[in-house]
Amino acid sequence: PRIDAEFFAATGQRFATGLKVMLRVSASMHPVYGFSLVVTAVNPDYTMGDLMRRRREILERLQREGILELNRQLQWPAVPQRIAVVSAEGAAGYGDFMNQLYHNPSRLRFKTRLYPAVMQGTSAPRSIISALECIAAEADMWDGVVIIRGGGATSDLQAFEDYELAANVAQFPLPIAIGIGHERDITVLDWVANKRLKTPTAVAEWLVSTG
Repeated sequence: PRIDAEFFAATGQRFATGLKVMLRVSASMHPVYGFSLVVTAVNPDYTMGDLMRRRREILERLQREGILELNRQLQWPAVPQRIAVVSAEGAAGYGDFMNQLYHNPSRLRFKTRLYPAVMQGTSAPRSIISALECIAAEADMWDGVVIIRGGGATSDLQAFEDYELAANVAQFPLPIAIGIGHERDITVLDWVANKRLKTPTAVAEWLVSTG
């Protein structure tokens, strides 16, 4: 518990499968139970350095392929009101977005449809890509797309540090606004999407302000 708490305090994430860590261990040999290693400390700088390296490599690859800025170059309509939403059905972030959008003081009217996706874990990138593919098949129905997810631990956002997902967002034919996590959270998608906002509620506020 001590090591886990210290690691979370330094990195903002919990230990999870696929995370690279540098451990300090003590070794012992027991006549009955045999050889064992006891973890005494974890170096958080090593893990954070690996995450930053992965993000840099993805961005550099997108730049080499000439697609890094494609979505950022698209223009939103002067008054975007037909919005395709990629989020998890029933999630608090989605509820906050919808409440802010449909109870705006200006009484602006919006048309939205949820394209549900898994927003956490190893299956999230493929699930979000599938939702985007469904939207692309109906692109003429929408002015733009929002991908939203409420806050959580930094480790919960690792699904958004994915090359295939970033490449799909970068090349998507409609402008995409991202509202993932808290204000401090930044992922690869924030670098490739047309618009980056700090939270799902902030995305809704921005849409209302454009009207």
